Amino acid sequence: MTLDSTLFPVDHELDGLLARLADEADRRQMIEVAYRTVDSPLGPLLLAATARGLVRVAFVTEDFDAVLTVLADRLGPRVLAAPARLDRAASELDEYFCGTRHEFDLELDHSLSSGFRQTVQRYLPSIGHGRTETYKQVAEHVGNPAAVRAVGTACATNPIPVVVPCHRVLRTDGSLGGYRGGLEAKRWLLDLERR
Repeated sequence: MTLDSTLFPVDHELDGLLARLADEADRRQMIEVAYRTVDSPLGPLLLAATARGLVRVAFVTEDFDAVLTVLADRLGPRVLAAPARLDRAASELDEYFCGTRHEFDLELDHSLSSGFRQTVQRYLPSIGHGRTETYKQVAEHVGNPAAVRAVGTACATNPIPVVVPCHRVLRTDGSLGGYRGGLEAKRWLLDLERR
């Protein structure tokens, strides 16, 4: 049996209602984490933000539902699709992927990391577009030259990849090392920045 869409025009009305509810919840500061998905050359990305700023960028391989569950557990249970809050982040990512943006101008929320990991992640944007550093160089720049492995862990657990450019950190021998989005994604980002 097929339903006549003229009798049940709920899909677009429901979408509009949900968008209005999300906007109102956001306006009243009732959302702890707003999220949306965006298309990218690397596949769909999940963007999430708190009132302080962008807190998470996740690759589809990370399982968006699992990522949202972690965000609810760590940051608060009021997690809602509220795309408007992430319009600027989506726009800047689009410009980056088109090759017209070389650095991001977004407020970031680093609350998913702490200690040395956060120190490393805050340093990473200083590695300029089209440049790379080794894990050892990053360890030296953040004042702990013996912490090469810890730098690798900080890069591997970076909750805001692409925007916080852990892809610009390589092994001493020039090989890629690891990457949360996979080595093909890391290679693609490095190639984009070399153009």
